Amino acid sequence: MEFSVHRQLKEQFSGPEARTEVRLGSFRIDVVDRGRLIEIQHSPLASIREKVATLLKSHGVDIVKPIVARKQIVRLQHRDGEVASVRWSPQRRTMLAIFDELLHFTRVFPHRHLRLVVPLIEVQELRYPGHGRRRRWSSDDFIIADRRLERTLEVQEFRTAADLWRLLPADLSESFDTLELASLLSVSRNSAQKIAYVLRETGGARQVGKRGNRLVYRLEAPKKKGQRRA
Repeated sequence: MEFSVHRQLKEQFSGPEARTEVRLGSFRIDVVDRGRLIEIQHSPLASIREKVATLLKSHGVDIVKPIVARKQIVRLQHRDGEVASVRWSPQRRTMLAIFDELLHFTRVFPHRHLRLVVPLIEVQELRYPGHGRRRRWSSDDFIIADRRLERTLEVQEFRTAADLWRLLPADLSESFDTLELASLLSVSRNSAQKIAYVLRETGGARQVGKRGNRLVYRLEAPKKKGQRRA
């Protein structure tokens, strides 16, 4: 089932002459626009790692990877029924979530033929009870009727490891550890370690030493765009 948000993003990130749901060999491509392949990816990037690696051998690829900053939950009395309640989910995400996505995608990104397009969005999710026998809602007893794009807050593009630097604090030390990174970004130490790992594995930083038992990193621009993924 294709949710509305998927269709809306296809329309937002493709031109008027684009073709949708195109068969290319054993793959189905969301959008083909002027010869470039566009994949709208709601699931983790890791799930299309092999597909994208294969397509990059012969095509330019754009991956549109939306990050849901906020989600409004609309509960319906039943499928296509009246609205029972509306609330905002307490979970919030920022553009930093792209590091979580890249954690298991560093063998593909960066690549000279790959562009990662990341819209930060707000969505509305419509739910209805999963079992007609139940009169009250259960936190895990529902079916999603649809997800709709409500608003695009911002869009960022990433082509190289150095592009990821835009998400780092401006006052980050020349040589830094994950404790400093966590403090400046107001994230957990575990999140900072993931960010440092992605930077290192994509060629955007290198390990230069240790402070006690903490690894020390330095940002390092790749010598040639996409050289690690030729």
